[in-house]
Amino acid sequence: MKSIRVILLAVVSVLMVSCGTTSTVPITGRKQTLLVNDEQVLGLSNQQYQQYMQSAKPSTNAANTAMVKRVGQNLANAVVSYLNQNGLGAEVANYKWEFNLVQSNEVNAWCLPGGKIVVYEGILPVTQNEASLAIVLGHEIAHAVAKHSAERLSNEYKNQYGTQILGAVLQGAGASEGLQQIISLGTQVGGSIWTSGFSRKQESEADHMGLVFAAMAGYDPEVAVTFWQRMAAQGTGSSSIFSDHPSDAKRIQDIQGWLPEAKKYYVPKVTTTTSTKKTTTKKTTTKKKTTKKK
Repeated sequence: MKSIRVILLAVVSVLMVSCGTTSTVPITGRKQTLLVNDEQVLGLSNQQYQQYMQSAKPSTNAANTAMVKRVGQNLANAVVSYLNQNGLGAEVANYKWEFNLVQSNEVNAWCLPGGKIVVYEGILPVTQNEASLAIVLGHEIAHAVAKHSAERLSNEYKNQYGTQILGAVLQGAGASEGLQQIISLGTQVGGSIWTSGFSRKQESEADHMGLVFAAMAGYDPEVAVTFWQRMAAQGTGSSSIFSDHPSDAKRIQDIQGWLPEAKKYYVPKVTTTTSTKKTTTKKTTTKKKTTKKK
């Protein structure tokens, strides 16, 4: 009877964990189930971000800092516009986009939920141009739009419940302590592989979405191939089963396959870095005059 009660409890717990909000990731169309909402995630995210920025050293290079903010905001504007046009604006309604360049030789960039994105100075010699920087920032924006952090947190909750339930079932079934330890170890290793695999899935999805987002903002998506070739030369890739990123070769191959889709959204930017301010001013004035005539 005791074992039956434990098994019934396990079934009920699994059913509870399986509940959540089901949504569709933009661009890829993948279905996901979230056990946490934006309010829960964004509150914690903003707190962590503020703590980090208090200890971080902002870049002293004004031109590079302005470039990161400009490219990032161009991408954010294009993405929000796309989401609004497709009835998905509510998904990022509470986001406060922010792009910061900080002092670090690390070749990296990262994003917290809600659109808080940090770029390390060390990645700029690899990006080399604004279009490649847009590929990086598009990737990070994709993590935020796809709610990858909330999804991973939801899966952690599931894993924790699953491990506890399995332990209770084994005890209730009278399994020996040695058998319980062996199965527990196997579950932990299996869970690590599954988590790594899922993370690679998220990274690949962010590559896909980010490529399209960069094209939407007017940046040539084809530069993604040469950018990742330069990244591969840095020795950042890994083919290990425990790696949470795709190998460089797999990444480049996938990007080449997504390019035709991304190009459908690509309209080259008319402005250049040296004439952005003048061109933007003229465009704004024209729009205002047109509006008055109507």
